[in-house]
Amino acid sequence: MYRDFLNYYELRSVAFNITSNPDFFFESRSHQEAICSLLFGIHERKGIILITGEVGTGKTTLCKALFNKLPAEVKISLILNPFFSEVQLLKAIAEDFGLKVRSIELLDIINIINSFLIKLSLNNGNAVLVIDEAQNLTNQQLEQIRLLSNLETKDEKLLQIVLVGQPELKEKISQYNLRQIYQRIVVKSHLTPLMDYEVKEYIDFRLGKAGHGNVIIAPEAYRMIYDFSKGIPRLINILCERAMILGFVRQQRILTEEIFFNCIEEVR
Repeated sequence: MYRDFLNYYELRSVAFNITSNPDFFFESRSHQEAICSLLFGIHERKGIILITGEVGTGKTTLCKALFNKLPAEVKISLILNPFFSEVQLLKAIAEDFGLKVRSIELLDIINIINSFLIKLSLNNGNAVLVIDEAQNLTNQQLEQIRLLSNLETKDEKLLQIVLVGQPELKEKISQYNLRQIYQRIVVKSHLTPLMDYEVKEYIDFRLGKAGHGNVIIAPEAYRMIYDFSKGIPRLINILCERAMILGFVRQQRILTEEIFFNCIEEVR
């Protein structure tokens, strides 16, 4: 069935999968600004960088696309979901950098990370810690992140920390009791949904990445896609995949307004 579906549309792979695949990273105006902010903050060793965006705007894909743009001398630790205790979080960070951690003492783990960062800096390297879904960090975990941001030489930060999360992350760290970490955030960027004119560009881009194929979307349907999704890439993916499945089932290659109307009613 899967192979028949791809063959019908003459595609190499599924175009509208909702997984975070950096090969399908579409650089909208907002995403370009975010990538540039990230690269600047990391290269200039600004310490803490904040990236926010609504659910489905492509924050995780942005992070993975960022890694492909960083030079080899930059070491990366990626924490996708920080549901750990303070000790577990620090241990996960260290182990993702490839460090062996046997101690369960916070200070010991921080010292292990610090030694690694100093050695890396002496060899002209850099290190980036990316924490996705950072709105789930507790105040205690955020305090640990602040302590990590203190690791520095007299000239530069040893660790660049990227906090990625939903808009409530910014609200959370704006609290008075977290002002110490908030004041250290030098670079901030907010991902916005696609503009209406970017929706067709986004769809064409993903179809191109999947092998161009023979997928025809009626011009009138793009307004329906935008109105339904409000420019949220994940919702565009869900709707377009449903429309392609319905088109395949009906053996109807042109995805009409009627097909999209039925799919919107189904997924709404």
